[in-house]
Amino acid sequence: MDTRGLEQMLSTLRSTAIQAGAAKPAESGATAGTDFAQVLKSSIDQVNNAQKQATQMAENLAAGDSEQNLHEVMVALQTASISFQEMVQVRNRLVSAYQDVMNMQV
Repeated sequence: MDTRGLEQMLSTLRSTAIQAGAAKPAESGATAGTDFAQVLKSSIDQVNNAQKQATQMAENLAAGDSEQNLHEVMVALQTASISFQEMVQVRNRLVSAYQDVMNMQV
């Protein structure tokens, strides 16, 4: 059994966890030097790359490429779909938080 799809998904999860850990404030009370916009952009880029790769794998499978395994293609497509759904939920939370801040009375 080929586990490249699972290893790729684990790698993506690990890199996201590392980025999230880097975005937390340091224990000394100082804020970390990570820019929120940069973390958000890199996360969007990762989702975009996952979707592009999954689409390419599906196209290769449909074209009859003997190197592509149906299982790997389905795992890649589901990983891309879940990543996109997660990104949409984060966007929804950010919009909601923005609206809450804008509706605050000072």
